[in-house]
Amino acid sequence: MWIAKSEQDAPGETAGPVDLQRKRRVLIVDDHPMIRQGLRRVMDNESDLIVCAEAESVRDARIAINQSLPDVVIVDLSLKQGDGMELVREVRAHHPQLPILVLSMHDELIYAERMLSAGASGYIMKQAASDQLLVAIRRVLGGGIYVSESVGANLIQKFATRGAGVAVNPVDRLSNREIQILHMIGKGLSTREIALSLNLSIKTVESHRQRIKRKLNLSTGAQLVQYAVNWYGNRPKDGIE
Repeated sequence: MWIAKSEQDAPGETAGPVDLQRKRRVLIVDDHPMIRQGLRRVMDNESDLIVCAEAESVRDARIAINQSLPDVVIVDLSLKQGDGMELVREVRAHHPQLPILVLSMHDELIYAERMLSAGASGYIMKQAASDQLLVAIRRVLGGGIYVSESVGANLIQKFATRGAGVAVNPVDRLSNREIQILHMIGKGLSTREIALSLNLSIKTVESHRQRIKRKLNLSTGAQLVQYAVNWYGNRPKDGIE
């Protein structure tokens, strides 16, 4: 399901003096109606932004992008139908000039760099204040990149130490999906719970677990669980709370 907003805001339609400084059109892609409603309320109070459409799946997002012609897309990383990571890659491939802001509850110190590499223009946590969200939206609309200070500092440090003999983190070998699953294992979720959360089959999750073990040089499922718990517990905590 995708929801177009008021017809008076349809692209190409004149609206008197407002056109002198056209409102920038925002597409919200999130499978939680309350999140979409909250984001819309934030936009409603701004003179330069308007929600042109909402979508709750990757398929709906494709339709909404083509029909509502947004100026920026705000997308959640986890969707019930489809994968936010894949949506970012797809939008970047087919709409290279369209800014994408990832708004997610997933740890930014784990996912932000990966999402920027996939084509996102920015990454912000759902816990961030509404004024910070507005800063992020306007930053990417202006052609910039948005990440929090802690993520920016982490990226700078990573760049500065690259090639300086620093040991490579084995987790960097994992794909985005494998990172998601390792993260969930570390939080204590079972294979069945992970499958339900990511809308995958149990068999698919088991295949991912096997690949993760191989890439991390682990022999047993118990070793994988222990590794995931330690990794999750020891990750940096200085991101946005």
